[in-house]
Amino acid sequence: MTSHWKAIALAGVASLALGFTVRAEIKLGATLSETGPASFLGDPEAKTLRLLVEQINAKGGIKGEKIKLTIYDDGGDPNKAKTFATRLVEEDGVVAIIGGSTTGASMAVIPVAEEAKVPFISLAGAIEIVEPVRAYTFKTPHTDKMACEKIFDDIKKRGFSKIAMLSGTDGFGASMRKQCTAVAPKWGMTILVDETYGPKDTDMTPQLTTIRGNAEVQAIVTPGFGQGPAIVTRNYHQLGIKAPLYQSHGVASFSFIKLAGAKEADGVRIPGTAMLVVDQLADSDPQKKVAKDYMTLFEKATSQPVSTFGGYAHDAFAIFVDAAGRAKSLKATDIRDAIETTSKLVGTTGTVTMSKTDHLGLDLDSFRMLEIKQGGFDLVK
Repeated sequence: MTSHWKAIALAGVASLALGFTVRAEIKLGATLSETGPASFLGDPEAKTLRLLVEQINAKGGIKGEKIKLTIYDDGGDPNKAKTFATRLVEEDGVVAIIGGSTTGASMAVIPVAEEAKVPFISLAGAIEIVEPVRAYTFKTPHTDKMACEKIFDDIKKRGFSKIAMLSGTDGFGASMRKQCTAVAPKWGMTILVDETYGPKDTDMTPQLTTIRGNAEVQAIVTPGFGQGPAIVTRNYHQLGIKAPLYQSHGVASFSFIKLAGAKEADGVRIPGTAMLVVDQLADSDPQKKVAKDYMTLFEKATSQPVSTFGGYAHDAFAIFVDAAGRAKSLKATDIRDAIETTSKLVGTTGTVTMSKTDHLGLDLDSFRMLEIKQGGFDLVK
């Protein structure tokens, strides 16, 4: 090749390199339960991420670079979640992963993220995700331990202390049952009846009949997610049980009310997020605008009601964007460092302040106690 053509070739390569720099992308990955039994979690999460990426890219992205989002549907299968996390790291070259709609899926992603040194922001509830603290693993939902404490606090305020538990045997239900059992003495709770149900059970009348048979039971706590809690609620109503029923934040959504039935769910209390009662918040509440803006965006784009679970994805994305904007580079390790120093970031779930010893960054006050009334949620004051 003559020196003339070499010069042209080098100029072309330089031009391509410059073009690539201009069109550089920040690669963000997600593995979510868009379909399957946990689709009520993963579907709004996926829709939320797509909407938010589209929104921020339209505004120029982060540091002038647009986000390329890759989402895989794991159907709630931990094995698939692990496979997709590996693909996101090894083939797609992502600098962060959001997802793990369920506890099982999240636990499967963690070793992949930790080994690859890619930050992972989980959307699942179990405390085991962030305790013990792992370098690259974070999460947005309140923990199941916090849900137990919020419920017990409300039960105590009502003057009750003797409870029954009816827990799902799924990963989340089993974890929350364990956490509730552990913290019950701290809150002065005595567990008189401890029943469980399987993920495929379609009738919890026998367990609830046992609970009803104990005249000392003052309240019922039901850790779980999916269809199980809705079945429990319907059976509870059918049996005419008077002791108040508490569900977990794993079902804090309007879809739960629809599944259980508005009449059947009336009076049920659930620890949830500000977003479900955004119009009842004081104007001075810093979460009101954030939650309202997200609600407007989501409902306008999807014609679906907003959910707590989509809110978890909203907050995970907000944490990622905030960290990427502050990080000294857009490398995964630097983004991780920035996530760990997240401070006073207002989300739909609460105000997040993380540290080396806290990869959730929420306190109990960010949880709201909600009561289902006439097919909606009321803020318990």
